[in-house]
This record gives sequence, C-alpha cells and structure tokens, in this order.
Amino acid sequence: MTTTLTLPVHVAKDLLTGAEWSPADARDLLQRTADIKARPAKYAATLKGKHIALIFEKPSLRTRVTFEVGIQCMGGFVVFLDHTQARLGERESIPDVARNLECWVQGIVARVYEQRVLDEMAQNISIPVINALSDKFHPCQALADYFTLKEKFGNLKKVKLAYVGDGNNVAHSLLLTAAMLGSKIAIATPAGYEPKHDIVLRACEIASHTGAQIEISSDVAQAVKSANAIYTDVWASMGQESEAAQRKEIFHPYQVNSGLMSLAPDAFFMHCLPAHRGDEVTDEVIDSPASIVFDEAENRLHVQKSILLLLMGNSSLNWSANA
Repeated sequence: MTTTLTLPVHVAKDLLTGAEWSPADARDLLQRTADIKARPAKYAATLKGKHIALIFEKPSLRTRVTFEVGIQCMGGFVVFLDHTQARLGERESIPDVARNLECWVQGIVARVYEQRVLDEMAQNISIPVINALSDKFHPCQALADYFTLKEKFGNLKKVKLAYVGDGNNVAHSLLLTAAMLGSKIAIATPAGYEPKHDIVLRACEIASHTGAQIEISSDVAQAVKSANAIYTDVWASMGQESEAAQRKEIFHPYQVNSGLMSLAPDAFFMHCLPAHRGDEVTDEVIDSPASIVFDEAENRLHVQKSILLLLMGNSSLNWSANA
C-alpha cells in the first residue's frame, strides 16, 4: 500500500518578504510543517535530484545548519557559497551570479546584508529564491516562531505576541506573519526605532482581511499586558556594531527581565538567537522554564523543510505506508 503526496498550489515562486504569500499559503505551510515534524521519513525523497545553493554574506549557526540538514534529510544536495569576505556583486554582477547558478541548481537560499540583492536575483531567474535573512526581513524565523506558538496554543487567532526592542528585520517579519495568520501582535520600541512605516502599512492592510490585531507603541508595559509570549532580539544587528554602545543606553528600559515578565506571568519568552545575555534579556529569563528559545530553534528545521517542499519539492512521490 502506498500514499501519494500532493503539494498545495503555490502562486509565488520565491520567499523574499513573506508578503508575496497569501494567508492561505501561510496556513498551509504551518499545517504541512506539523506533518513534516511528526513524520519526517514520509518526506525523505521530496528533494531527490535537487541541488540547492546556499549563499551566505553573514555568519550563521541556526540558519545554515537547519537548511543544510533539512535539504539533505529530504534527499537533496547542498552547494555552500561563502560570501562573508566578498559580498555579492563585487566580483561580478548579481544578475550574472544568479543566471550562472540557474544553469546548475534548482533553488537558491541567500543570507544577505541588503534586501535589494535578493530582489535582483529573483527578478533575473526562474528558479526559487529564499530569503534566509536580509536587512529588512527574516521570514523563515517568523514562520518558525508562529509554528512554535501554534504548537503551544493551537488557535493563533487567540494568541497575543508582544515584541519589545528594535523594530528590525525580525520585527518586520513577525508583523507580516501575524497579519497573515490573523493573530495579535504588539510591538514596543524606543522612539525612532519603530518598524518601517511601509511595512506596518502592509501588515495593517493584510490584517484588515484576516482580522489580525496590530499595536505599535513605545509603551513596553502596555505591549506585554495579557501577552501569551514576550519576544525580543539583539539591540544592534550585524552591521550596526558601531551603534552598539549608544543603542545599549537607549534600549535598556526594554530589557526583558524578571520584572517585565512579571507583567505577563504566564507568558513564554522567545528570542530568535543569538542572544546578548545581560543586554536585551537576562540569564534568569532565557534560562527559565518559560523560555522556549530552543523550541524555536528546532522548529527552524521543520519550517524550512516545508518552505523547500512548497517551492521546489517533487510534486508526486510514493512511500510505503509504513515509511
């Protein structure tokens, strides 16, 4: 007896921001992720014969390992291109790099400094491009975060996520993903460090169709009130090292510590990692039973396998019922 895997129809060829996907796409992805996590052997051949390039301008632990392991677990092959010393576009143009890779591989996963690099690659080739982090978005992380929340709470429409700190790429992707899934999100940042206005507007536009609730303010206590989870990220991202001292002073009132967690006593703590312990979060919080940071890290693997399957997986493969 065999079972046949049927992939949902997906209208976008890439995952660049997350906003090019529909709410139905996002829901389908989380449903498929649950099955991939529960029955990984069922998907062991879904990337058979596929070669995927990983291009990384920035250092990585979770993103690189989870993509490499995920691709190999699904029968695919990884070609890793280290661009930490020379950025894309310096040796030859970005379109030329993309068009060359299109001759040899079936997909590109890229971790870059600038979103425009991903956009330019995707515009010049027909194979999928996946955003593994840029200055504006981190969609794989946000999807893994919301999959983790779905595991903990079930109905995401009843979940409130409070994000405190810098309105950065992770905040942008959490906003868009919450909007897609009809969830509740409150973001609190210091004045001048809010999420980009155009991204907030896009999230609000999506929310008007899904029923999501979005709050943006500088009031950290109000943001975490009645939150099911409290999320933070580093105060100075890669490329902002020169601002670290100034940011540390500005963001100190937004530190997630036991006092802040006491305002939402039943909330989980979340962080995309790596964490700067003693800055945006204290050891007491990140090492507490409320912390689910390693659940998020594990779920990066399962969500990224689901993304790969949707964008470049073989559409009809058979397995033994006992596989």
